[in-house]
Amino acid sequence: MTYSANWNYPTNIKVGAGRIAELPDLCKAMGMTSPLLVTDPGLAALPMVQAAMDNINASGLKGGLFFGIQTNPTGENVSDGTSWFLKNNHDGVIAFGGGSALDSGKAVALMAGQDRPIWDLEDVGDNYLRVITDSIAPVIAVPTTAGTGSEVGRASVITDQENHIKRIIFHPNMLPGQVILDPELTTGLPPSITAATGMDALSHNIEAFCSPFYHPMAMGIAVEGVRLVQGFLPRAVANGLDIEARTQMLVCSSMGATAFQKGLGAMYALAHPLGALYNAHHGMLNAILMPYVLQANRDKIEERIERLTRYMGLVEPGFDSFMNWILSLREELAIPHTLNRIGIDDSKAETVARMAIEDPSAGGNPIDFTALEYEKIFLNAVQGEL
Repeated sequence: MTYSANWNYPTNIKVGAGRIAELPDLCKAMGMTSPLLVTDPGLAALPMVQAAMDNINASGLKGGLFFGIQTNPTGENVSDGTSWFLKNNHDGVIAFGGGSALDSGKAVALMAGQDRPIWDLEDVGDNYLRVITDSIAPVIAVPTTAGTGSEVGRASVITDQENHIKRIIFHPNMLPGQVILDPELTTGLPPSITAATGMDALSHNIEAFCSPFYHPMAMGIAVEGVRLVQGFLPRAVANGLDIEARTQMLVCSSMGATAFQKGLGAMYALAHPLGALYNAHHGMLNAILMPYVLQANRDKIEERIERLTRYMGLVEPGFDSFMNWILSLREELAIPHTLNRIGIDDSKAETVARMAIEDPSAGGNPIDFTALEYEKIFLNAVQGEL
């Protein structure tokens, strides 16, 4: 089955195969005359980016390209992109790619109009009030992976290299004005990246579902997001050309990022420092950490997880059934069982734990873990002890 739809929640979203062709018209509708397409080096070398640039320029727009983005984007990457934006007189951003490109593109659009360093705008207290709101450039987001959901987010996760920490840069107006969810842009993803990004989307939906904060709308979105992963992630990994599966995973990704305004938790609180310290793939970190965090939270989430398993249609509803499904899914998708398998040992356990309790996501976890408890979860994930 194929899908085509226009939605306006939480922003304007165009869903369907081939809808990238609408990019120039969307740029013009947002008042752009010279958009800057922000992406990463790998995508910049692919035909899909060149085709998008050709389409933009053929429409009478003066498009530019910036691709100086790392896997875990840094403040320097954003600064370089902002300088390029200003030097070439761009008036809008097309954030094109995975989570790194999307976060970087949004941050460039934000910083293009600011008069203070990016770290002054970290999501702490009321720092967002420092933003010169009228100077934020308009953004169109085009995800090419189904994982982060950054296309519908109001923040960017950027690595502070000097202090080896990931910081969240936030402002409500960072939410892109237009989103294109075109599954054809994701068909070239290798199975391993499809799996890791899909598990990232699952982690967002699960953590939002388990967060203790009150937000029934986000709760409902998260439940359906988990079901979509259940039905379509294995298909997308097994057959990258499955347009229905690719569409549903893009939608699931956006749903996860919409739902997690309810809160995130220990998966994220641990993945952020591990990404900053080891430059590891964020989705893969969440995928590996998932069962260890669920087990640590079991006492507080068991009843809630049972309700989720009934919606999923698992034969034996309950926490154990859900955990078995997670473990079986990871095995099917060739997700490593331990952090040790991706080169992370226990040498920085205390540092990871300290950074985890300081991470903003820790506040949404069902249990307020201590540093020692975070250290234990981390060590379990390194050693494979559930």
